[in-house]
Amino acid sequence: MADDPKSHFQKNTDVSRETMEQLDAYAALLLKWQPRINLISGKTIPDLWTRHFLDSAQLIDLCPPQARTLIDLGSGAGFPGLVLAILSRMTVHLIESDTRKSAFLREAARVAGVSDRVTVHAARAESVDLPPADIISARALASLTDLLPLAHRFWGEGTIALFPKGKRYKEELTAANYAWYITYDAVRSRSDDESVLLRLTDMRPKKPDHAPGESP
Repeated sequence: MADDPKSHFQKNTDVSRETMEQLDAYAALLLKWQPRINLISGKTIPDLWTRHFLDSAQLIDLCPPQARTLIDLGSGAGFPGLVLAILSRMTVHLIESDTRKSAFLREAARVAGVSDRVTVHAARAESVDLPPADIISARALASLTDLLPLAHRFWGEGTIALFPKGKRYKEELTAANYAWYITYDAVRSRSDDESVLLRLTDMRPKKPDHAPGESP
């Protein structure tokens, strides 16, 4: 007999019973709010624990044990930022410009018992002023070409970025390489055979060969 979705999640993550209770409270709230706010695609609800929770939770294995701060860009329903807050002791900043989704995130952090370590910023990432973080995450927010300038605002020495990406991630990397120097590795996703987890350890904008208006 196949495992139920939550049991499958727990086996794949080996989280404690207390952590499962926190995640369960978060999931219940999401399903309660979903009819009023389109937090996730309706067709993914039957696969919530794999498509969203496991997809987010697997990133914890790529976070260095010394990491203390995380900035999640375009948090939406809280994946992966809020899940990582529940699975760690990091101080987490969730950046979400949609005010209704921001309200959900605050309530979700409260019911999951992590509101003391989670700050929700109801603003666009371009306007948020925060010091560099140990971890920067983003899921289904934008292509790398648009995502890297946002992440670079919060980049510091030792920062790493964690970006779950689909099967076209190589095309995104090729496009981004025109403007950025990137050091990365791609880890196969445990939630989707066609997806990867991009782990960036260095990202620097490429300088133009000559100043604007100057002859090459």
